Amino acid sequence: MKTLHETRRRESVLLLGFGFKRRHAPGAPEGEPPLRESMEELSELAQSAGAEVAGKMVQVRESADPATLFGEGKLKEIQTTAEMLGVSLLIVDSSLSPVQHRNIERVTGLRVVDRVQLILDIFARHARSREGQLQVELAQLNYLLPRLAGRGTELSRLGGGIGTRGPGEQKLETDRRRIRAQVARLGRTLGAVRRERQMRRQTRSGVPLHTVALVGYTNAGKSTLFNALTRAQVVASARMFATLDPTVRALRLPSKRRVLLSDTVGFIRDLPPGLIAAFRATLEELEEAALILHVIDVSSPRHPEQEQAVETVLGELGLKDCPRIRVLNKADRLSDDERAALRAANGGVVVSALKGDGLDEVIETIDRRLTVDPLVLVRLRLSLSDGRRLSAIRASGRVIESEVRDSEIWVKAELPESVARKIAPESLRERDAKP
Repeated sequence: MKTLHETRRRESVLLLGFGFKRRHAPGAPEGEPPLRESMEELSELAQSAGAEVAGKMVQVRESADPATLFGEGKLKEIQTTAEMLGVSLLIVDSSLSPVQHRNIERVTGLRVVDRVQLILDIFARHARSREGQLQVELAQLNYLLPRLAGRGTELSRLGGGIGTRGPGEQKLETDRRRIRAQVARLGRTLGAVRRERQMRRQTRSGVPLHTVALVGYTNAGKSTLFNALTRAQVVASARMFATLDPTVRALRLPSKRRVLLSDTVGFIRDLPPGLIAAFRATLEELEEAALILHVIDVSSPRHPEQEQAVETVLGELGLKDCPRIRVLNKADRLSDDERAALRAANGGVVVSALKGDGLDEVIETIDRRLTVDPLVLVRLRLSLSDGRRLSAIRASGRVIESEVRDSEIWVKAELPESVARKIAPESLRERDAKP
């Protein structure tokens, strides 16, 4: 028997794209992707939100119309096409100003969702934890606040369609004062979440474990790689933004060091600044990372632009200088020659998380690059009754030599420095005292 979600009719939409005739036209963003590729990505986003794409229309102009983006003539054409296709929702591949949003709806008589609102809708659809839901709701309210004028009737409804999920029950038709009070309340709640996370991080700092964070463009295969490395059961989906809530699992390296591997939300170009701010409590996990694994879908023709989009967000988070490893994923979709060219470039580790290819190399590279807790050589004399420390040495490091002499056991071992300082500080003092 099908569930309600499975039987519900997918909403039919018309996608609208906008581009500039000249590369450096007024208002054209730097690094703007080709219009065709941008529209393909918008189509993927719309499908992730539960839409059925009925058609696409694009316009190329010298400059954007400040009142309507497209111009009223083009909007009339869009209205006619929408009527022919039988759609009632327009999705625009741009971030619309409140004025543009209202004017497009007024001229076409159709409901309009821009790129930012579409991304927020997908986040609202996929948020599972209480923290994730709070973060999405805060971002939605901050987005809607300047757009309240003239939209009270629409905002008073709790919608189930694209662009209407989320804080409908909060009665957004109320005045800005109440909306701002709600934003302030959510901010305080997320502040408490941030403090709880900080306490957990402080607790973890007492344990000799460092964090390795997975980052990448949405749908780059981060969760599939995370599952393959840790044997976890994180949901891995081809849909964009399938992972919102961070998951942390322990990973043992060949050197016997243990690290925490963290799976995080995927990034996307033009990620709304308000969304980055709202998800600060989650993204703070990245700030504690000793190493970043940047997962890149090398099978995508847009992977250079996607990689740059992730680097831009990492720069905004102050993580530009954090050590990282480029993991070139989905190599199973490439030809043998293309995979050989990637390996020859020596710019990262070539893997297929789905097939399990290259995973050992990823783990070995992490072990080699993780210099925050280097291995040290220790020599110890332990009582035969000191089983606790001997077990800790065998669990956390590599015993090179051991010899029983009378009632003692003499041990030579390699240990992570943080572990050695806890269970064998006398050995480190002797080492440091030597010239």
